[in-house]
Amino acid sequence: MQIKQRILAILVFGIFAFTSQVVIAEVKIAVVDVQRAILNSEQAKTLLGQIQEEFKADEDSISQIQSNIAALLERLQKDADVMSEAEKRRIQQEIEEYNNDFQYERQKLQKAINTRQTELFSGTEAKIQRAIEDLVRKNDYDLILPRGAALYAGDLYDITRKVTEKLNEQENAPAQ
Repeated sequence: MQIKQRILAILVFGIFAFTSQVVIAEVKIAVVDVQRAILNSEQAKTLLGQIQEEFKADEDSISQIQSNIAALLERLQKDADVMSEAEKRRIQQEIEEYNNDFQYERQKLQKAINTRQTELFSGTEAKIQRAIEDLVRKNDYDLILPRGAALYAGDLYDITRKVTEKLNEQENAPAQ
């Protein structure tokens, strides 16, 4: 009788041990940094290059304003001892005007870049969703979380690179 109970206990213990490992093994979790996946894609690199090229003249203009301010500040520091008060005020006023121009142009450029990025990256949400869904189907993931939602996630669970690769595959695939 005791032997039967021991065998039964061992069987029950074995079943619990086996099923708990199976349950743990079946849950497949991953994390993805969506923004990094998008920015590392070929399409994003191309679009960001277009944006840089498109606004290069504006950036050069802002850089020129900064150079003018730096030159006036240097002149003011170097020649302050021999300048009249009227000349100092005139240079300071000129620096202020350049500074106002700089602030205005920088804000205008940033707004234009943001608008252009929004236009160029529209539709990306659907592409990223398709890429993630494809990975879920092929790899049987049970749960995919945004990287920022996890307090810690090892590189083993990070599928950002795979999502970027899927985005690139979508971009290079012939239109259907």
